[in-house]
Formats: sequence, C-alpha cells, structure tokens
Amino acid sequence: MASSDSSVLAAAYWLRYDDSMPSPTSKRYNFFRLVFGILTILVAGYLLLIVAIRPSNNRDWTPDTKRTASAVISDDSVQIKNVRNAHYRSTSDFDVRWEERTYDLQKLESVWFVVEPFSDWRGPAHTFLSFGFGNGEYIAISVEIRKEKGESFSPIGGLLRQYELIYVIGDERDLIGLRANYRHDDVYLYKVKATQEKMRELLVSMLKRASQVAQHPEFYNTLTNTCTTNIVEHINVIAPGSIPFSYKTLLPAYSDELAFDLDLIDTALTKDQFRTAHQINKMAKQYANSADFSEAIRKRTHTK
Repeated sequence: MASSDSSVLAAAYWLRYDDSMPSPTSKRYNFFRLVFGILTILVAGYLLLIVAIRPSNNRDWTPDTKRTASAVISDDSVQIKNVRNAHYRSTSDFDVRWEERTYDLQKLESVWFVVEPFSDWRGPAHTFLSFGFGNGEYIAISVEIRKEKGESFSPIGGLLRQYELIYVIGDERDLIGLRANYRHDDVYLYKVKATQEKMRELLVSMLKRASQVAQHPEFYNTLTNTCTTNIVEHINVIAPGSIPFSYKTLLPAYSDELAFDLDLIDTALTKDQFRTAHQINKMAKQYANSADFSEAIRKRTHTK
C-alpha cells in the first residue's frame, strides 16, 4: 500500500513540475487548443469541399480549351482527335483550329522536354513533352488547367478545386509559339534520353490518360495533380523509380536541373552551360511563320 501511495505521489509531482505538460489554464495550452481547432475546421472544410464540388466537362470554357483530345491506338498507328492548332495574333486574339491527325508509332524517334518559367522568382513554371517522328512531324502534350471564360490561374485556386484538368494535344507552333512569341516567357527545349520502346510507352501512356480525362473529368491540384507531377508519374510508370520525389518537381522551374542530374537530358554540356544553350526564344521568333518551325527551333538544342 505504501508503495502504491509513493507511485501516486511521484506521478502527481511529475505532472505538477514538468514544464513540457502545459496546464489547462496556461497560455501555451490555450494556444495549442486554438491551433488544433483551426486545423480541425480547415480539414473539415476541405473535406466538405471535396464532397460538395465535383469536376465537370460541362462549363463555359475558353475557346482554346473548349474541346478535349482523345486517341484511338491500334497496332502501330494512333489517331488523335481534337489536336489544337491555333493561330495567334495576341494571347487574347486567336483563331483555334481543331484537327484530326494520324501518326505512325514505328516512326517515333525523339522525346523533348519543354520548360517555361513564368515568374519573377525562379520556381513556378509550366512543363510539357513533345514527341518527334521520322517524317519531321511533332506532337506536343501539355497538362494544363481547363479555364472557364474569365478565369486566370491562381495557386490557391488550384488547391481549392477551382480548375478542371485537361491534356492539351497540339501542334508545336501553337503550344511552343504561344509561350515564346506571345507570352514572351523564356522557353527551354531539351531532348530526352530514351529508347524507342520507352518513347512509345510514354506516348501511349499520355494518350490513354488524355482520353481518360476527357471521359472522366478531374480537378487540377497545385501540389498533387499538375503539369510536372503528371509527367513524373508517366515516366515512373514505364521506368519505376526514375524520378524520385524532389522539391524541383514542386517548383518546376528547377525540373530541368533535376532531369540533368538524373542524366535524362541528351547533352554533353556541363551543368552551368546546358540551360542557356537550350533556350529557343530567338529561333522561335525568327521562324514563327516558317513551315519548318519545329526543325528550326532545334538548331541550338545540340548535344555538343
């Protein structure tokens, strides 16, 4: 009995004097309770948002995202519907053409990684891939927000289920020219190291997901469902573990550095040289109206 009493007294003494255990009346206890309450409200609010707001394909979309692309793949051929090929006079004045194109997968010979930083501080950027075929044709695939009329991108809005996701499949003169010549953002174009087999698997993976998103809409998410996270997921599906988790995918203006460090970029240049050598703005402007736009912008994307 004496031993039990001693234990109770020891426990009471520890609780009384241990500074790490704030009392219910202390300021620190009240602060922790306030923080916990706020976090509980935020989590409950976000869960309610998930339940209440569902993605949809039926909204008043901007003309450049009005249609969704889809693909039919059979043996060595792929037929893509709603390939975007817009002609721009400015970022807000343009004519959109939607085309149906067929590509021979046996002629697929290159994959290109495009990075478009768009902020005064390095971090935010848009990234997408383009696929080259032996006959000089290229098709670009860009994961973006599907904007409604009057909308503009906001990172906070991207966390709050404000935008649906879209896979834009388009002509390079559209997807690259828009960014280089009309938005006037820096654009970097890198050839990716890959076997023909992996190129094909990557392209087919992206085309299938484009078709899936067209049928089953989903929300863009600034952290988990973006242009870059989708590229990483596609690559890791065909080559597991190729791209580890990194802040350079959350801040995609650094994603080309990560690709360089992982030896995914086909270049013999050093780390302090490769980025400048692969900027294509001057070539994109010079050959904006040229029939060989895609070939011309690659004149500087050499491996030497």
